[in-house]
Amino acid sequence: MPWPSRRWSHERHAPRPVTSPPPDGASRQHGPQYPESSTQRRVHDIIFEADTRAGRLFDVVLLMSILASVATVLIESVPHVQVRHFGTLYLLEWFYTILFTIEFGLRLYAVRRPWRYVKSFYGMVDLLAILPTYVSLLIPGAQALSVVRILRLLRVFRILKLATYLDESAELWRALLLSRRKITIFLLTVSTIVVIVGSLMHLVEGPASGFTDIPTSVYWAVVTLTTVGYGDIAPVTPLGRFLAVLVMLMGYGIIAVPTGIITAELSRGAREPVTNTACPDCGAEGHRLDAVFCLRCGAKLA
Repeated sequence: MPWPSRRWSHERHAPRPVTSPPPDGASRQHGPQYPESSTQRRVHDIIFEADTRAGRLFDVVLLMSILASVATVLIESVPHVQVRHFGTLYLLEWFYTILFTIEFGLRLYAVRRPWRYVKSFYGMVDLLAILPTYVSLLIPGAQALSVVRILRLLRVFRILKLATYLDESAELWRALLLSRRKITIFLLTVSTIVVIVGSLMHLVEGPASGFTDIPTSVYWAVVTLTTVGYGDIAPVTPLGRFLAVLVMLMGYGIIAVPTGIITAELSRGAREPVTNTACPDCGAEGHRLDAVFCLRCGAKLA
């Protein structure tokens, strides 16, 4: 049996080159990567970016259309206006719906992974903005839910290049996420208090004073604890009024609790500047200035 050649033995035992793993969140893509078409890239720059003249013009026209469509839905709810201009309002509603449907289709075309964009916050808002009108074909009156389109005005932060506001909104959202457990415990505590106070008021006042049952008494406790005080139900006995005073004073102290929790989390967080660059795969925004990969899907930023 012939001895293996020196070259074969060297290649067999030679150390393999070490490759660094992709960053956290970066997607490992298998198979050949085909470049996106120039048309797709152009559509992406116009729809998702506001750095070009065409992109800013598209976004401004989009915002004006959103405002006009929401105004149409609001005006349509006025009875005498709906009777006199039903045909015009109906055509306008379908015009904006078709316009936003085309825009939603272009957004899906412009990203490399459409399903990720659909599952994002803006993707869900865009989808909910067009669904009510189509649902109204089966359920009359559902088009009134089209007012959800007003959520699309949140894009004004990107369009006007208000990166500072994007930074502040991200910081506020982070503080809410970090304090969610404390807020949950706070809400459970408040719920326990109003149930106990409502039960006591039902026992002390009774149906004669309007506290006909425990749910109604709990409703009074919620209104009193939040210092709203509608006045539709009020205690008349001395003991009931004493309990009401305690609940009112307790309400002033409780209101400050969630504010302090969120403020504490805000003071702990360090501000990191963000950019309005959109991910070419899922359309996510709010990345750090030095970000190379998308914070949501891990795709490489352009």
